[in-house]
Amino acid sequence: MTEAITSKDVKGNMTKTKLAKEMGVSRQALYYKHKQPEKDLLTKGRIEKVLEDHPSYGHKRIAMELKINKKRARRVMKIFNIKPHKRRIKHPPKPDDLNKTPVIYQNEIKYLCPIRPNVLWAGDFTYIKFHNQFIYLATIVDVFTREIIGWAVSGSHDRFMVLEAYEMAKAKTGATSIYHHSDQGSEYDSYDYTNQLIKDNVIVSMSEKGHPWENGFQESFYSNFKLDLGWPNQYETLPELIEAIYLQIHYYNAKRIHTKLKTQPQTFKTQYYIKMLTINDSPRRRQLV
Repeated sequence: MTEAITSKDVKGNMTKTKLAKEMGVSRQALYYKHKQPEKDLLTKGRIEKVLEDHPSYGHKRIAMELKINKKRARRVMKIFNIKPHKRRIKHPPKPDDLNKTPVIYQNEIKYLCPIRPNVLWAGDFTYIKFHNQFIYLATIVDVFTREIIGWAVSGSHDRFMVLEAYEMAKAKTGATSIYHHSDQGSEYDSYDYTNQLIKDNVIVSMSEKGHPWENGFQESFYSNFKLDLGWPNQYETLPELIEAIYLQIHYYNAKRIHTKLKTQPQTFKTQYYIKMLTINDSPRRRQLV
């Protein structure tokens, strides 16, 4: 009689106490509302907010921006089918890239891992199709900080364009590098360019023909740069496009999280110099000096 009263109500229906007992859970568990869907919705909103400011971010950069686990960011993006607003287009390799020619300068940085700024700079250029013409952008990147330290825009790709980017890098940093790496393009193996590097006591290094991955620092930059820049023809005039290019370089250096650094290039550089100042000013260091 007692069993019947506790397991069923007066109308003979199954009670929650009996149901919980048969299911092997506590009675309170029957009232529990899973909170994960609600958390996922909140995360979804935060991810969409990040993509408004950084439209090409994937799940790794989004996770770093929100300071959450990258698996969580990827899972929520998959649940709600969230993808970067800007996605890169894959281009097939050019036949000319497969034709090897003898190298004048060897790849001197295959096993080099810079541990401070101005050890290794890498140069390269890319084209940007604008209406019925091509615009060329040359850049110099400091491989340690991943910061673009020199750049030049021109209507033709020649030694003068890449020299302008190099001279800007020297003026901006007040230094030269130990190594300078590039591909074997005629712009970079020209007498004017290589002679300037040699005059600056820089070791010249070049990728083997048809091996773009040997200058992966610049390849990666241009891949993301074009993605973030968007469709060039959205700008009506060339000055507007050039301004957008300069703003995009500033965005990359100062605001865009680099996945290897886990922060922005300029922030990483600042943190490095602060760390060096702290080490050099430590009591132990002063004692040794």
